[in-house]
Amino acid sequence: MNATATATAAKTRSSATWALIITSLASFMGALDNLVVTTALPAIREDLGGGMEDLEWTVSAYTLTFAVLLLTGAALGDRFGRRRMFGVGVAIFTLSSAAAALAGGIDGLVIARAAQGVGAALLMPLSLTLLTAAVPAGRRGAALGIWGAVQGVAVATGPLVGGALTEHISWQWIFWLNVPVGLALLPLIHFRLPESRGANSRLDLPGTALASTALFGIVYGLVRGNADGWTAGPVLTGLIAGPVLLAAFVAYELRTAHPMLPMRLFRSRTFSAINAASLLMFVGMFGSIFLLSQFLQGVGGYSPTEAGVRMLPWTGMALIVAPIAGILSDRIGGRPVVAVGLALQAIGLGWIAVRLSADFSYGAYLPAFVLSGIGMAMYFAPAANVVMSSVRPSEQGIASGTNNAMRELGGALGVATLAAVFSARGDYLPAESFAEGLRAALWVGVAAIGLAAVAAVLIPGRGSG
Repeated sequence: MNATATATAAKTRSSATWALIITSLASFMGALDNLVVTTALPAIREDLGGGMEDLEWTVSAYTLTFAVLLLTGAALGDRFGRRRMFGVGVAIFTLSSAAAALAGGIDGLVIARAAQGVGAALLMPLSLTLLTAAVPAGRRGAALGIWGAVQGVAVATGPLVGGALTEHISWQWIFWLNVPVGLALLPLIHFRLPESRGANSRLDLPGTALASTALFGIVYGLVRGNADGWTAGPVLTGLIAGPVLLAAFVAYELRTAHPMLPMRLFRSRTFSAINAASLLMFVGMFGSIFLLSQFLQGVGGYSPTEAGVRMLPWTGMALIVAPIAGILSDRIGGRPVVAVGLALQAIGLGWIAVRLSADFSYGAYLPAFVLSGIGMAMYFAPAANVVMSSVRPSEQGIASGTNNAMRELGGALGVATLAAVFSARGDYLPAESFAEGLRAALWVGVAAIGLAAVAAVLIPGRGSG
């Protein structure tokens, strides 16, 4: 009996270790491509042309398809097998990365980025589900802390990797980088991950169509508003029809027998609060990084590599703080860690907004970058643990998909909203105009992350309902 128990424990540890390695590497690719393009934007604009709205789409095409299809990705995993669809997601992501590197125009790049989002919509939620299933509950916070730290590495190195490759080789290599990683992962997925399926095997096609169309309309209207005019027909259509279709989606999901997103999950205050916090946090974070990385180059005068290095005190904090935050959430619960982290991030971003000027001095921003980075890192792993512990094991796939969808939707909305504020109040030139527009946009980001902190406070403590 002891030998059998020992062998079983060793097998469990091995399975958990391989699941952590494989899912972390795959999620690294997906998280990296959220921000890797930011420091390459000036080079892409110079090479392929386009204005602010085109640059927005190189980011938003990825985050939008990612957000729209995350719930579908989780449902496909439940229906056809989580390992199988996880592998399909890695394959799509790898091929579309190569297509992005080969793009000869801005339209081709945007299409390839949208395809990357499709692959990421499969691999990201299923990576969290597969990892959660493989790791015993008692060690899950630590494992998710490592998983969150790896995503933090991706966020940390995204601007730096993008800048270094753009400056020293070419911007295309920010996409070629994914190809060998994806090719190495595919056999490991097949041989080292166990297959599993969820309880709900039906696909909600009407719900998918309603949600996808609604979210696309909202983001399209925000991205094109300044360029085409806020009263232009397509812009107004998107901004009006989007919320209407979103309401129709909620109404349909309440009535259908097999919803893609069971609305009863939102009866849980924990589930509702952490998803609201995730959406708002990514609105502020993504929109701010999108503009700040360009500010460092356009006004600060830094090269792409230098700009990436100077973002590290913000983005790099996840390397140190995220694993600690994951362990801490096991001991005291996720609510205080997430709430304090979001508050610190809002304070740091507000600090930048107060000090921002065309008379650039990096040292004046450094403490604020560090503070924002600590706050961001405190959010990632505890938030994932809160989400996965707020639902039954059979619902963890859809819970993961929902939370990832909220994050990525927040990213798309953040880039679109903050860029719209920037365009309304400023421009790339002169430097004073850039600073004025960025300052206004950053205060919108501060408000979003501040509201996220309020939402996190509403998460029940341990032992609460």
